[in-house]
Parts: sequence; C-alpha cells; structure tokens
Amino acid sequence: MNKKITDMNSNADQLKSITPDPTRRRLIKTITGAAVLPLFSDLARSQTIPDDISTVASSRDWSGNNPIRYPDPDIITLDPSFRRCLQFNSPILRLHTGTLWAEGPAWNGVGRFLVWSDIPNNQQMRWIEDDARVTSFRSPSGNSNGNTFDFQGRQLSAEHGGRRVVRYEQNGSITVIADSYDGKRLNSPNDLVVHPDGSIWFTDPTFGIRGLYEGNPAESELKEAVYRVDGSNGRIEVLTDEVGQPNGLCFSPDYSRLYVADSGQTKVWDIDGTRLRNGRTFAQVTLPDGGRSAPDGIRCDSFGNVWAGANPGVMVLSPEGDPIGMIRLPEICANVCFGGPKRNRLFMTASQSLYSLYLAIPGAHIC
Repeated sequence: MNKKITDMNSNADQLKSITPDPTRRRLIKTITGAAVLPLFSDLARSQTIPDDISTVASSRDWSGNNPIRYPDPDIITLDPSFRRCLQFNSPILRLHTGTLWAEGPAWNGVGRFLVWSDIPNNQQMRWIEDDARVTSFRSPSGNSNGNTFDFQGRQLSAEHGGRRVVRYEQNGSITVIADSYDGKRLNSPNDLVVHPDGSIWFTDPTFGIRGLYEGNPAESELKEAVYRVDGSNGRIEVLTDEVGQPNGLCFSPDYSRLYVADSGQTKVWDIDGTRLRNGRTFAQVTLPDGGRSAPDGIRCDSFGNVWAGANPGVMVLSPEGDPIGMIRLPEICANVCFGGPKRNRLFMTASQSLYSLYLAIPGAHIC
C-alpha cells in the first residue's frame, strides 16, 4: 500500500503531488482515526479537488440569472462511490433567503411542501412545490428547531421555547408528546425521528435554554440525553445519556442503527428492540485542507450513506464513516432532508437560506 498521508496541515499540497495508483486506495486519516478519506485514480482523472475546499467560488451567481455549467463545481466527489448518488444535470439551487437561522426541514408528501424553522424569528416557514411560493407557516412556533412527519402525516416539532416535543393534530390542536422526565423539565429538544413501531426518538441538548432567542438563560434540570417516547402508552425513557450535546439524529435504512451528531462528531448505536447497545464513534471528519467538519442535522439515503449539515455545507459519509462527497454552500448548513415525489430531492437549511439539489437516489425514510 502506498504511504499514508498523516500531516493534516498540508493535505491540499500533498493531494496535488500524489501520483495516482490504479490498483490501490490512498488513505487520508482524520486526527482521531475514526474516519478516512479515500482517493482513487479515476477521481483524479474526473475532477480536481479545489485548493481551498471549504470556500465556495465567489463568482457564483445564486440568483439563477447566470446558469451553472455542468457538473456543478460545488458538488465535490471525494470517492467514486459518490457518483452513483448524483444526477449530472442537476445544479444546487437557492429556493429562498431571508431567515435568521434556518433549521429542521421536513417534507410533507401529501401537501407537497417543505416546512422548516426560523428559530430566532419564532416561526416556521413553508416552501410550496407547485409554484415555489414561500409563506409563513406557523407563528409563533415555540422557537421550534427540528421537524418531521409521522406515519399518519402529522407534524412533530421539537420546541426550544416550550422545552418540549409537540404534535400538530389534523384538527389543528396541539398534543404535548414530552416536556419532562422523572419530574424534571427537558432542556431544549433539538431534533426528532419516528420509528415504524410508532415511537418518537429525540435529542435533548442545552443549546436552546441559553437565552439565545429571548429572555434570560434557563437552568438545566436534566443531563443531556437521547430519548424514546413509546407510541402506545406515551411513556418516555432515556435511550442514552452518554452524550455531550446531542444534535441531529437518524436511523439507518433498515432501522438497525441510530446515528447521533454529538459535540463535533457522529456516534452510532446498534438498535436492540427499544434499547441501544454498542455505542461508538462513527466519524470525526477532518477535511483534505486540514479544516474540521462538525455534523449538525443528519439523514440517511437508501444506500445507507449519512448526509450531514456540516462545514463547508453538506458532508456525505459512507456506511463505514468515510467521507465520499460534499456540497459546498456559501452559508453554514444546519440540516438536511429528502423530499419531492420520488424522495430524491435534497433540501438544505443553511443560515439565511433554503437550498435544494436533485439526486440519483432517494432518502431512506419519509422525512
């Protein structure tokens, strides 16, 4: 095997100096060794990795008035396996701008619209597919962060302001799913997913009670944790509190694993019924130019790849935790989801804007 590259501060120069080897992988290890970045000879023939991989080309016109030449230069292939995810004639599109901090995209298949949160403005926004119209969907929203839809089409939201998880019923009423555990208030539920057994799984870090949006910082009453709410009796239980600041979470395509973005890294557990076991680091990613990439919101595609809102936009990790591709955006991307009629449109909430990209593969789950 060719010599491994270990000096992360000079990755960009070393990448340019490598002579392609058609038979073997070259590995660029992360600082922790938890994830690796493969580079194949056919990648070198098809695309040149930019010197500054974290910076979007300043000449790009996001208005759409000046079309992008295919392939989109801000979709970066780091491993040939990423190519099967991409549609050649699909550019990154900016669908809306004007929010303060965009989070929690969720696709409604019946209404064919995307809902997402603008946390500081205390509202939820809606992008409607048929005419690309954007409206204020719900205001106030309890400073909601993550959103999803259950298998009955009802919206679920994780509220920072209310320190709770809620469900919006079809008659317009609100059902509180969880707001406390063991007699103590939750911190600030962040993201949530639904399981086919009817349960709701969510993360509870302390980001939202630090007084970032309104009022004074609140006291934390519980250790940060990942929770499960039983769908039949509403009982809430701790899945794990062996986390720092748990953020986004998602299931593997077959629901055998749970991934959680936690304090700059992504962790994974095996799912054993209603319990988690064998917790471990899935990936802690260092970019080829030496920069770090800390996942926020995460979702799986049908191949089991993990798509993460992370510097410099979206990072894509293989089921083994290897970075295989990235989407560069001009803003910090917090969260992603798959939507559209074929569930192959990636929606990205990034600071002040909403972006999308058509892919060649669908997302693993409904939202």
